Amino acid sequence: MDRKSVSSSNISSIGYDPQANVLEVEFTSGDVYQYFDVPDHLHELFLNASSPGQFLNENIRYNYRYQKVR
Repeated sequence: MDRKSVSSSNISSIGYDPQANVLEVEFTSGDVYQYFDVPDHLHELFLNASSPGQFLNENIRYNYRYQKVR
């Protein structure tokens, strides 16, 4: 999955598969997580958030099923 770099102290990049509704987040630690059933509009808001880490915590992390992939 292609990811776009973001300006964040703890997130390196964000990717999205619109056909599967899978959001992929790479952290600065190198860990990669996939979040499932995330709607496209939320992905767009996440990409443009002034604080991606805060957006992840408030809107995605505890609201969608996820798994660590790396």
